[in-house]
Amino acid sequence: MELQPKDILKTFRMRRIMLPIFIGLGVTAWLIISGFSKPIFIRSDPGKGQYEWRDLNKDGHQQVDEFFPSPNGDFIKVTYKDTIASINWTWYSTFWLFITFLSMVVRDFFYMVRIRVLTEYEITWAASFSVIMLWEFASAVMPALLGGGFVFAVFILNREKVNMGKSITAVMLSSFLDGLFFAIVAPTVYWMAGKDKLFSNVNPDTIQSLTFGKGLYYFFWLVYFCILAYKLLIAYALFINPRSVKKLLVKVFSLPFLKRWKPGAMETGNQLMVASDELKTKHFWFWFNGFITTFITWTARFSIVNCIIIAFHDVKFDQLITSTHQLIPIDNFVLYARQVVMGIIMLASPTPGGSGVAEFIFNDFLGEFIPAGFASTLGFIWRLVSYYPYILIGAIILPRWIKKVFSHH
Repeated sequence: MELQPKDILKTFRMRRIMLPIFIGLGVTAWLIISGFSKPIFIRSDPGKGQYEWRDLNKDGHQQVDEFFPSPNGDFIKVTYKDTIASINWTWYSTFWLFITFLSMVVRDFFYMVRIRVLTEYEITWAASFSVIMLWEFASAVMPALLGGGFVFAVFILNREKVNMGKSITAVMLSSFLDGLFFAIVAPTVYWMAGKDKLFSNVNPDTIQSLTFGKGLYYFFWLVYFCILAYKLLIAYALFINPRSVKKLLVKVFSLPFLKRWKPGAMETGNQLMVASDELKTKHFWFWFNGFITTFITWTARFSIVNCIIIAFHDVKFDQLITSTHQLIPIDNFVLYARQVVMGIIMLASPTPGGSGVAEFIFNDFLGEFIPAGFASTLGFIWRLVSYYPYILIGAIILPRWIKKVFSHH
């Protein structure tokens, strides 16, 4: 049955729109407030600090209660207030914030290019903008674990005068290409960066424990292999035998505890068969352009964090010690690699748009490149640039889009 305006507005009612905002802002506020006055010990020039570290429990990890006053120590104590006061804002910082917003523009532009490529240019630039903004809006207010607005995306394209078969194919192929990107890039960056650089940064003195840090590593690979298995199944269905996959889906979702999702599984099977027929006629440049645009959009998306961290990386603690404290030099590739890891973990988030989970992981996972105590604030800036705008834009566009497309049918 086709969606009607009242069904769409009910699905995206204000309560659903506000939920991820409340979750994200709530977690961010908790992280910032909890760390506002909490002391953080950072290494100074040898003998020029006011604290020394004694590894009392011999575990090699620094704990707050293992630092003691010392006139010739190797550490200084700073708080969130100290970090804020010590940010060295320059034209360089302004430039990198500009590049941050430019990265968002590049990301969305190439999403628009991709959807035009996958629909074989049947939609205009204006229509592709509406499609991408509404799709991102749906993904922002619906859990990625539940498909992140897949059905709605098909409906949007179809209402933009793309036939149902091509709409299903474009959306399913978009999802497949995103998964293919992670399937290829995740092991590549892991191999190039190494486990130590990707997972050794978890700070045991923060909200994350060592156990959580180790668990994150195993959870990453669990989610990765689940995604890989699912994408291989989709690839088999799209390119080899969609009918067998449909039968498998129906069989699996006929189990008593999965029966409630059986209609959805049958619909997915039907969509796979439609998409498979559509894809048989595609040429080389269709596939090439689809993957290149996918790679560019995800790279632009991940570069946002790099730009934000670079903008705020220059911190001077001259008022606290006689020399300038230097953060770990930014390794842009490691930052990129860690965001690939974060992106995969967030795909398993039960919350809308990964809200709360994203802020929680960002706080420590990228913390070693961020001024002491400032990770939560930069995490908020990251989401303010890359997440919340889609909720606002989608909430504005949706009613107008509904009025436009239903008045023409």
